[in-house]
Amino acid sequence: MDYTKLKQLRADTGISFSTCKKALEEADGDMKKAKEFLKKWGVETAQKKADRETKAGGVFTYMHHNRKVATLIELQSETDFVSGNDEFQSLGHELAMQAASVPADNVEEFMKQDYIRESGKTIEALVKEHIAKFGENIQIARFVRWELGG
Repeated sequence: MDYTKLKQLRADTGISFSTCKKALEEADGDMKKAKEFLKKWGVETAQKKADRETKAGGVFTYMHHNRKVATLIELQSETDFVSGNDEFQSLGHELAMQAASVPADNVEEFMKQDYIRESGKTIEALVKEHIAKFGENIQIARFVRWELGG
């Protein structure tokens, strides 16, 4: 096992060492293929956890620098342990910024948007990556977007 690749894959994805090791083994050490395995497994993990109840989480805000657009997002998780995690907090902020940048009428429409920081990745894919990373269900329960004069 190439531990340099294992460390790099862990650093790139934030996914557990054991899962990264398994992905590298399945991919015969190919980093690109290992990332594809992790992505596939993340989608499968998200699907398995989709019905699990989310009672913890937080409300996240973003105010655009011009003070003309603001958003609130309710992001839910299964436990306070995950909702207190720095990466969960960062995800909440990113989602609030996304909602300010690209208007949507509802959560379903919001989930289908391209993520502003990574073209080709949807908000749904971003959330699923975090579900795989944290090992528990995460849901965007609701959001509100205010625009001056709107």
